[in-house]
Amino acid sequence: MASFFSIRLVSLNLLLLLCFIPSICYGATFDPFTEKTKITYHDGPILTGTVNLHLIWYGKPEEIQREVIMDFLKTLITEGDKKVQPHVSRWWNVVESYQLAMKGKPTIGVESPKIEVKVAKEDTIDYAYGKVLTTQYDIPRLIKDVNHGDPNLLPLIITAKDVSMHGLCAGKCADHGIFENNKGFIVIGDPEIECPGACGWPFHEVDAGPKGLVFKPPNKNMAADAMVVALASALVNTITNPQNTGFYGGIEFDPIESATACKGIFGPGAAPGNPGKVFTDRKTGENFSAHGNNGRRFLLPAIWNPATSTCWTITSRYFST
Repeated sequence: MASFFSIRLVSLNLLLLLCFIPSICYGATFDPFTEKTKITYHDGPILTGTVNLHLIWYGKPEEIQREVIMDFLKTLITEGDKKVQPHVSRWWNVVESYQLAMKGKPTIGVESPKIEVKVAKEDTIDYAYGKVLTTQYDIPRLIKDVNHGDPNLLPLIITAKDVSMHGLCAGKCADHGIFENNKGFIVIGDPEIECPGACGWPFHEVDAGPKGLVFKPPNKNMAADAMVVALASALVNTITNPQNTGFYGGIEFDPIESATACKGIFGPGAAPGNPGKVFTDRKTGENFSAHGNNGRRFLLPAIWNPATSTCWTITSRYFST
């Protein structure tokens, strides 16, 4: 059965054709600085409870990237030291609040049920499908061979820097979608070689558009920290809209999701070419917006807050616009 990466399977040939074009799907061309949208609920499921990831490293990822990404995922489900704030878990709390929003309940001042993201299984695949992958053909094939269609695992494929992932770098740096039987997946690419000026920003000078401040990566590796940004965005979109019937703005055939609606925004005062106000380590000059575990720090993207119907950043309470 044909597969595609951005909306649920349907029998309409026109829709299939549209979804084979990366710029059509998942708001790849959406600009939150010049366009407006509102994220609303469309009566479908979101992911809740425990989300078990099947982490699939494709190619030969660098060790620093493995460490940073694994630490980020572990940080999501821990509260951290109350003396070291803001913590990543505070950012994740807003994602969890979508559970109340889907029921029409207030989300301000109310604790939402926990959504625990765990790495339940991990594999490394050494270029078995080549160094140029497509979401229409190679990714479903890879998932079937490695994941064996396990419905209890959400495949998360992370490619090495020498792998070209078709559809990424063209307006988006991560992807999520479904293939047959509504099985979901997430794909993250390494921007170091393929597109540092598109998906390495704000840790690398942007290729197109206004050129502004370039951040210093908090974990001392441009690609690893940029991949955390991409992964964080993809997780938000996957949790809140796993089958394109959950939370999104725009139209079903070109949905603007909860992280996509705020892309390019990392702190108050963000503008084209300017990621906004975040924290700076006085000794190292490294930029970050939240603390993780074991001394890790991360830059986290803005997400749509259902309580205020606006883009929200974790640093908003610490800086004025």
